[in-house]
Amino acid sequence: MADRLTQLQDAVNSLADQFCNAIGVLQQFAPPASFSNIQTAINKDQPANPTEEYAQLFAALIARTAKDVDVLIDSLPSEESTAVLQAASLRQLEEENHEAAARLEEVVFRGDMLLKRIQHALADIAQSQLRTRSGATGQASPAES
Repeated sequence: MADRLTQLQDAVNSLADQFCNAIGVLQQFAPPASFSNIQTAINKDQPANPTEEYAQLFAALIARTAKDVDVLIDSLPSEESTAVLQAASLRQLEEENHEAAARLEEVVFRGDMLLKRIQHALADIAQSQLRTRSGATGQASPAES
């Protein structure tokens, strides 16, 4: 995963590409404009012009990318964020991390204990089934003789 500045640069580059593509496509499909001194022949049999669809598509792409740029800019550290504030924030995050690690260790310990109890109970069940089967087999043999 790239850092925020790289993501921001990529988003700005994408925005520039979208602007260039939008201008190029709109120029390609835009109907010719008439000038007062110049007469151009316009072919009336040309297919319908998709200019409006392209305009909406590029407007949506540009708006979404601009919103992404704004989000990335807002996620950058502010100028008020000094080294002291960053260090304090890091200490707080480390404390939270240690607390979460302690809780995780406790949960893992309790899980291990529960697993051992379940395994012990399963072993007891298996032994009981074996005794029951061997006892039922032993009782059935003398009756047949």
